[in-house]
Amino acid sequence: MPIIKLSVSERRRLQVFITCLLLAMAAWVLTTLSGAYHFTIKQVINFKNAPQRRAFKALQSDSVEVTMLGTGWQMLFSKVNTYNTPITVDLHTLEHSNYIALNTQIAQLNKTTDAKHRIVAFTPDTLYFDFTNRVVKKVKVEPVLDIKYQQQYEESGKIQVKPSYITINGPGNVIQNIKTWKTDTLRLTNVNDVVSTTLPLQPAKEGNISIYPKSVQLRIPVEEFTEKTLRIPVKLINNPHYYNVKVIPQYVSITFTVPLSRYTEVDEDFFEATADFSLWEQGYSVLPVNITRIPAYCRIVKTAPRNVDFLVRK
Repeated sequence: MPIIKLSVSERRRLQVFITCLLLAMAAWVLTTLSGAYHFTIKQVINFKNAPQRRAFKALQSDSVEVTMLGTGWQMLFSKVNTYNTPITVDLHTLEHSNYIALNTQIAQLNKTTDAKHRIVAFTPDTLYFDFTNRVVKKVKVEPVLDIKYQQQYEESGKIQVKPSYITINGPGNVIQNIKTWKTDTLRLTNVNDVVSTTLPLQPAKEGNISIYPKSVQLRIPVEEFTEKTLRIPVKLINNPHYYNVKVIPQYVSITFTVPLSRYTEVDEDFFEATADFSLWEQGYSVLPVNITRIPAYCRIVKTAPRNVDFLVRK
């Protein structure tokens, strides 16, 4: 049973009161959030117009705290990173200075924002840089590949990268340690044809290093492979005393994969099998067979036998 019993007219007046109260609170919130406020957000720094004759390295973090002037709504949404976009700082004055005063660029930066959302100040307000000699160097491109081929298909030749070398530009103490430059990872599955594509290079991790070009042309020859078996002679090596040695057997059979387009042209002359006689002096009673010459587009599947006997005639 309700503690307070209200008549119909009283309940109606109470509902009106609560409705008016909620409307008043909503109006107050809207009025409050429409006002102007200062608030701080953290933003990442990007650089443009880097000096061409000086290599630089920032001596502080790549982000700054930005004091903004905006509405209460903008302050509210800034908490969920609505306005956390990069700040682009112009570095053209580094040609004759060792620091950048961010507050001198506020007017320029505000031209890219709406009139009700303005930058007021930065913390820190000055960026300092360390300078070294700028070095230009050419390095080899290293493609990063994750390719799965369809059954019986494989890479059938040398991967072509154009250009195979790129130019990097940056501080000498950093550039000297860079030997190669990697591409983004190329991921492909069920490949059964030639791969020809443009592959971007990985971006520089440091803002004071530039690369050119930023992408390369990649070509991977792909063909269908099949197996072939040949019988090739075993060549004895490392016999400095010229012992009279007979290898048993004198021939081995090799099974290998070869592209269909080259099946008929590949014969015994493309391969060489050797047995190292110096192993006899180390106590070996049989000599392992090594395939020491093989076309780049072939893959050995099996060698039979793997070891050979030998007789030394004195």
